[in-house]
Amino acid sequence: MLTWKDIIHFAVNGNPKPDKRVEKTAEEWKEILTSEEFQITRLKGTERAFSGEHCSTFSLGKYNCTCCNTPLFDSSIKFDSSSGWPSFTQPIKENAVQYEKDTTHGMVRVEILCNTCDAHLGHVFPDGPEPSGLRFCVNSLSIKLENNA
Repeated sequence: MLTWKDIIHFAVNGNPKPDKRVEKTAEEWKEILTSEEFQITRLKGTERAFSGEHCSTFSLGKYNCTCCNTPLFDSSIKFDSSSGWPSFTQPIKENAVQYEKDTTHGMVRVEILCNTCDAHLGHVFPDGPEPSGLRFCVNSLSIKLENNA
C-alpha cells in the first residue's frame, strides 16, 4: 500500500517503470480524443467540480486511462470525498500512476499522470481515509469505467 512518504519519494526521485509506454504526437491524440478530453489529459486542464460523470457514481469495475486504456483505479478503492471529483485511495498497481511536483497556481501539489502515456489525471493529497490516508483526486474525463461483467 502506497503512503504519502512513497508519493513524495516518487515525485522527487523518479517514478516506477511502467509495464509499457504509449507515445503519440499532439495531432495523433487530437484524432482519438474529444476536445474536452484533450484539454484535460494532454493540456493539464481541470474540469469544474461536481461536473464529471464519475464524480457521484460508484459502479463496479476498473477505471482506465481515457487515452491509452491502461487500468488505473478499481471501484473498490473509490470513495466519496465531497471534493467534486472522483477520489480513490490507491492506484490499481504501484506503477500505474506517475507523480510530479506541481507548483502552478501558487501552490505546491503532487500531480498524478498515467504512467503509460503521461495523460494528466489530477492530483494526490494526504487527506484521504485510512489506512493509506491518500486521496487521488481525478478528473472524470481522464478515466473511463470498464464494468465488471
